[in-house]
Amino acid sequence: MKLYFIALLPPQEIQDYANQIKQYFADKYASSHAQKSPPHITLQPPFEWADTDIPLLEEHLTTFASCQNSIPITLNGYAAFIPRVIYIDVVRSHELLTLHQNLMSYLETNLEITDKVGKTRPFVPHMTVAFKDLTRQNFKAAWPEFEKRQLHFEFTASVLTLLAHDGRRWNIKSEFPFMGRE
Repeated sequence: MKLYFIALLPPQEIQDYANQIKQYFADKYASSHAQKSPPHITLQPPFEWADTDIPLLEEHLTTFASCQNSIPITLNGYAAFIPRVIYIDVVRSHELLTLHQNLMSYLETNLEITDKVGKTRPFVPHMTVAFKDLTRQNFKAAWPEFEKRQLHFEFTASVLTLLAHDGRRWNIKSEFPFMGRE
C-alpha cells in the first residue's frame, strides 16, 4: 500500500512563485515541510491504495476527467488555518466546488475512496506554503507579514493530477486531462 492524493496543479510560473514562498518559510521560519510536494490544490486528500491496483485507479480517473470541463482558478492573497498553517488563498468558485463534489462522489461510488474528515467540514481550497513544522511561535511572527500581502493569479485548470508518496516526498504519478465540451 502506498499513499496517493489527487490535486490541481497550477502552471509552472505560479508553481515557481509558490516554491519561492515555501523556500522563504524554510529559511526564515524553519518550516520546510511544504517543500515535500509541488504547489497544488488538494481535491482528494491522501488515501492508501495498492500498487497492483493503480491501473484501476488511473482508468477511473481518466474516465472522470474525460467528462470534465476546464475551470477558471483564482488565487487571491494569503489566508491561514490558525495556529499552524499559512496558505495561498484559492477563491471558492462554483466551478471548483462542483468539480470537488463530483470527484468526491465519483471516487466514493466507484472506488470506495472516502474523505471522512472532508465530510465533516466545508471544502476550503488552498495552496499551502507553510504547515506541520511551522511552530506556533513562528506562525505568530509570520502571519502578520503575510496577512495583508498582495497576491493575484488566474489560470485555467485543465488537468487532474495523481500524486504518490515515495516515503520522503510527493511526486506526480500521472495526469488526466479534462476533455469535456463547454
